[in-house]
Amino acid sequence: MKRILATTLLAALWCGCSQAPKDSVEKADSTNLTKDSADKKHPASFGQEISGDDATFAVKAAAGGLAEVELGKLAQAKAASPEVRDFAAMMVRDHSAANAELTALAKSKHIVLPEKLTDEATKLKAELGEKNGSEFDKAYTDAMIDDHAQDTSEFVRGIKVVKYPEMSAFAKKTLPVLKMHLAAAEKIKAKLK
Repeated sequence: MKRILATTLLAALWCGCSQAPKDSVEKADSTNLTKDSADKKHPASFGQEISGDDATFAVKAAAGGLAEVELGKLAQAKAASPEVRDFAAMMVRDHSAANAELTALAKSKHIVLPEKLTDEATKLKAELGEKNGSEFDKAYTDAMIDDHAQDTSEFVRGIKVVKYPEMSAFAKKTLPVLKMHLAAAEKIKAKLK
């Protein structure tokens, strides 16, 4: 009987673990109890209900910010071009500041943010890490253009859908910086050709 009970318990634990979120963003998303997804018949007896739109925006923004900092550090070490190294330093500085601000805001609103790179960002970092010289510079710059174009779209959308005034203010403050980063990356790409 004890063996059957132990086997059943181990199987249940194994099944539960195999369904765990795969990366930091999924973990944060699954942890945030939102008003949009809360069971209306059984209000949460623990945790703070939060705006789903704000949580979704904050998690995506944090994931992007973490990636910008990590990739920027990599580029500072590997870039051949002084312009790319300077751009990377700007990424680390600006996104570290935005990440700190977003972290404080999220904490005040009980929003859980990702703490490490997404699987996709980890893969990109590994791919960039295998490149050197001008090949690295071009690949990093292309990645920054793609990422900042996507980030800009996410922040424009976020401004329209977030409910917390503080989150809207953060998005409005950060959007011009993202647009400036995109323009700078595009300018560097033109020089690298």
